[in-house]
Amino acid sequence: MQYCSTRAGATSTERKRFCEILLEGLAPDGGLYMPVAYPQVSDATLARWRTVYHAQGYAELAFEILSLYIDDIPADDLRALCNKTYTAEVFGTGEIVPLRHVEDGLWIEALSNGPTLAFKDMAMQLLGNLFEYELTRRGETLNILGATSGDTGSAAEYAMRGKHGVRVFMTSPQGRMSPFQQAQMFSLQDDNIHNIAIHGVFDDCQDMVKAVSNDLEFKRRYKIGTVNSINWARLLAQVVYYFAGYIQATENNQQKVSFSVPSGNFGNVCAGHVARMMGLPIDKLVVATNENDVLDEFFRTGVYRVRGSADTHETSSPSMDISKASNFERFIFDLLGRDGARVKALFGDALSASGRFDLSGDARFADAANRYGFVSGKSTHADRLATIRATWERHGFLIDTHTADGLKVALEQRSPGTPMVVLETALPIKFAATIVEALGREPDRPAKFVGIEDLPKRVLTMPADVAALKALIAQTCAV
Repeated sequence: MQYCSTRAGATSTERKRFCEILLEGLAPDGGLYMPVAYPQVSDATLARWRTVYHAQGYAELAFEILSLYIDDIPADDLRALCNKTYTAEVFGTGEIVPLRHVEDGLWIEALSNGPTLAFKDMAMQLLGNLFEYELTRRGETLNILGATSGDTGSAAEYAMRGKHGVRVFMTSPQGRMSPFQQAQMFSLQDDNIHNIAIHGVFDDCQDMVKAVSNDLEFKRRYKIGTVNSINWARLLAQVVYYFAGYIQATENNQQKVSFSVPSGNFGNVCAGHVARMMGLPIDKLVVATNENDVLDEFFRTGVYRVRGSADTHETSSPSMDISKASNFERFIFDLLGRDGARVKALFGDALSASGRFDLSGDARFADAANRYGFVSGKSTHADRLATIRATWERHGFLIDTHTADGLKVALEQRSPGTPMVVLETALPIKFAATIVEALGREPDRPAKFVGIEDLPKRVLTMPADVAALKALIAQTCAV
């Protein structure tokens, strides 16, 4: 399996293998890595995977799927990494991603049973083990630079803490995460974990990470890698739970399933796009946004229009307070026939010049829903409160604010006879203030997180200054 940059195209001779792009993050030309071609899953293979999942569990299904994309790690080693990652001890249940029935034809896939109570653990725990494996094999070290709007940071830090040969520099928007999210990250005292609160919004943090990654000399000197969803390995790990959700929601391969995905940076739903391109029988991929509706606007109009910091709303589903969807470039790459030059013109030139591009006149956009299954919708704070309240009153269980966004839009987009699976984002305790507002009660808190907000915090603050961030990395690495 070989990979190319979205800004070079599948016909480019600049190709790399999985373990080369694992530690790299962005491609040198600023694009994102994609497989040169998607492996195709036949009906017979999907039927076998159905048996594998029910008989041997999630870890073995993960191995089967990852093996199609990772052929430069010996099979026995890759299986061992999957078995080490996806355990009941790490994820709280042997099912790993069980479906919760909401009502007839509607399910929630539980993705938040990991160490930090968010779906990001599903990929990040594997990524931590992959990084340690490959760095040990090479005898090298890696400095991970990331940006988080809430859950990526804690998931990355819990996955990488104590890992041999790895440092983490995680930027986050100061004051824009929930108190629980901040406490999960800032209370970590591990020497290899460095939290940096930026004066700005998530997009400022993401821009800084990209700017550092695009400085190729600095990136190589300090061995900079990334765990954000621009890293293909992380997105690949997320593909697995689409197959697991599909298998649980169906009895045979002739049935189709739709997925509703709370979306900010487009990584989670992009994994669904990859699964669908492989042949998984997905009907709709529902992109559910909050008030920061850049993606919903695109799928309704064909116009992709990023917002500045001042126009990025601070909402009660803060992990989606994003106005520059990094992974969106991967879908546009496929939409435009893998034309690297066109993708570079849009994401490298048009967005830099005007902050927008318009595909409404392109026939390929008009066919996007039919060909790729994408539909979209938007949820507001009032919608979140109503959905959380209705779910509690009708079904007796709590959902977090982001999952509420996904459920609200799922109810608008579901079709009779086609199961709709909503991907859970996090457990409600991470957004307790909004749960109290909706229900007048605190959500349950796992015992290990009692009093976490009162623990000592270890965090630096700085302006959105790329030079200052580089200086901090250089100074830390010199010690």
